[in-house]
Amino acid sequence: MANVLIIGGGIIGLSTAYYLQKAGHDVTVLDKGDMLDSCSYGNAGMIVPSHFIPLATPGMLSQGIKWMFNSKSPFYVKPSLNPDLIKWGLKFMKKATADHVERSAVPLTELSLLSKKLYEDLNAEPGFDFDLVEKGILMFYKSEKAAEEEAHLAEKGRELGLDMAVLNVEECKQLQPNLKLDVLGAVHYRCDAHLSPNKLMTALIKYLKASGAKLLSNTEVTKIESDNGKVTAVIAGSQKFTADEYVIAGGSWSPAIAKMLKVNVLLMPGKGYSFNVPDESGTMHIPALLAEARVAITPMNGGLRYGGTMELDAINTRINMNRVKGIVESVPKYFPDLKPAVPEQKDIWFGFRPSSADGLPYIGRTKNYGNLTLATGHGMMGLSLGAATGLLTSEIISGKTTTIKVADFAPDRN
Repeated sequence: MANVLIIGGGIIGLSTAYYLQKAGHDVTVLDKGDMLDSCSYGNAGMIVPSHFIPLATPGMLSQGIKWMFNSKSPFYVKPSLNPDLIKWGLKFMKKATADHVERSAVPLTELSLLSKKLYEDLNAEPGFDFDLVEKGILMFYKSEKAAEEEAHLAEKGRELGLDMAVLNVEECKQLQPNLKLDVLGAVHYRCDAHLSPNKLMTALIKYLKASGAKLLSNTEVTKIESDNGKVTAVIAGSQKFTADEYVIAGGSWSPAIAKMLKVNVLLMPGKGYSFNVPDESGTMHIPALLAEARVAITPMNGGLRYGGTMELDAINTRINMNRVKGIVESVPKYFPDLKPAVPEQKDIWFGFRPSSADGLPYIGRTKNYGNLTLATGHGMMGLSLGAATGLLTSEIISGKTTTIKVADFAPDRN
């Protein structure tokens, strides 16, 4: 069995550690933070096999340009001469084709369904109750254009074997009679689920510590050494770590980590915001996605978690209140009785989704180093794809045939 060093203690890094530990490897996880407030905590908690369409789509180009002139829009790219952003944008434009969407659907669906099954198995393990609820997710829409698009996606989803149903308003009301609606209808993604990311992360950390894995927080990697096509050591401050195998699972920080080895990882951080509001009346018990507004609402821990926006920019600590107001203002347009107040800045969580240009994650070996594996670039689906990525990365390191094919996620793909 191998000694494995994982850089990154978010859902991808910890899931990888979990499956490696179960396979009998010795695991060490390094994280630059305290492992208590990453993207893995503040997300909407959705498990989404329904999301088989990558970010890079033909319609996203034209829509993205329109949104750039609206400070409250759900998607924004800050104009910049940053070479990485320019490279990212050029590849995004190259991949935003109908052919790419078609070819990505099967691998993304397989990855998502594997992850959902693994979460179901994990939730049944002692000490791993993280409020997994399998009621699906409702994608609500207000416009005829969105209704047509969502119906088309539902048809495609059914062709891929996913359980999806187009509902009219009355059928939506029957599912949640206490929720007042102002919509044309919804697609019920019955194949989806949701969970509490905070409880999941806490359970993973507790299990890993109890099973002998070393979790080192506030340990930022400053240098990586290599020799003759192999990584030989990782330096974090005054500490030096050696292992047989190395994994980069640093989320939006992965490009900077990989650059220490002259490995190019093309992804951009997509800032998202979320905030929590109590919901004593329990008006919503099935998570909602607002099609036109690109907002997510999840029942969680006795309240509702509101989340949204994708702001591509360099990693920063700014909170753009206009984007948060955009989330708040969109909600009553769909649900007239839900009127969340604009939260104070201290109550707003934000995190950075590591977004690849073609919308597919990076899972696999790099061509230049025989003992380096990447597990990053999951965009808005890090939590959803975390369990599957962890298992696949463990299988790759163990030299096993992977449960599903991973060629489409190769880090060195064009």
